[in-house]
Amino acid sequence: MTRPWLSILLPVYNVSAFLDECFTSLFQQQLDGVEIIAINDCSTDDSLTKLQAIAHAASFPVTILQHAQNRGLSASRNTMLEASQGEYLWFLDSDDALHPNAVAELRNIVSQHSPDLILCDFNVWRTNSTLKHQLRGENHKKTFTGPAAQLLSDPEALFEGIYRARNLHIWSKISRRELWGEDLRFPEGKVMEDMVITPRLALRAKTYFYQPQVWVAYRQREGSILSTLNIKKIEDMSTACAGVLPLWLEKYPQLSSSARFAFCYLCIKTHIVITRDLRKLQKNPDLTIYRQRLFSHMHISKAGLYWQYIKRGWILRLIRFLFEH
Repeated sequence: MTRPWLSILLPVYNVSAFLDECFTSLFQQQLDGVEIIAINDCSTDDSLTKLQAIAHAASFPVTILQHAQNRGLSASRNTMLEASQGEYLWFLDSDDALHPNAVAELRNIVSQHSPDLILCDFNVWRTNSTLKHQLRGENHKKTFTGPAAQLLSDPEALFEGIYRARNLHIWSKISRRELWGEDLRFPEGKVMEDMVITPRLALRAKTYFYQPQVWVAYRQREGSILSTLNIKKIEDMSTACAGVLPLWLEKYPQLSSSARFAFCYLCIKTHIVITRDLRKLQKNPDLTIYRQRLFSHMHISKAGLYWQYIKRGWILRLIRFLFEH
């Protein structure tokens, strides 16, 4: 049997209401040489029944895996990664969808350039999209800032471009399977896992290609992991950037100050979300440990950080950071 050129990997947990739209978007793609794998992570709704019905009725084969017990999103992705055969891997969430011709456009890039990593853009998919959401640019969210539609090999530009865009979702990054050695897996039991895995995956890419087209419709919905407010999410968010900068500096000690600040700025934006969420859950929370973690991740002094703001003319942003920090 010929090895598939692409594996599309779908974790399924309590998303019965969204599976039809997700799979319809897949079955409308050009799927020659593609395998689709879905895993049911012990859903408590009828997701498994719906998934089995979709697979039974489909003219394209869908492999269905199951966990014996609920293990979370990271474990589901790891299980599918190990079961997949594709040369490239695309981790797509099962409440999201692909835009028409996304797979065909991806295959064209792979055929012409064979990059290790392909980055695409996305739109935010809401039940009720308002003018406010459109003004935020939700119809087209970029995942990279830098040269587009060409094969690139500058790791420093990759690092900076990903962090300046501040959209580290794994579902907007299609990767060559060989990047995933035995030592690279999603952190089981954690949320915010994409912030952990994406920079480590990018560190292994020798070549990459940014396609500034919307390929993924990212559904914004109540009840999702990212919309749920709890202490575990806050704790995982506060450690998601740990160890990233030392790994990159070990391999690329010449990493520029602008690239390092792009990373720091995402850490700061994440920290601000943490402090806001904590204040919603607790009255006058103790932020000491979270502040310590922030600066340990960034590897920069407070004076050095403040200077980075000042030299960019970001005085109001600095004041805001100090107030919310």
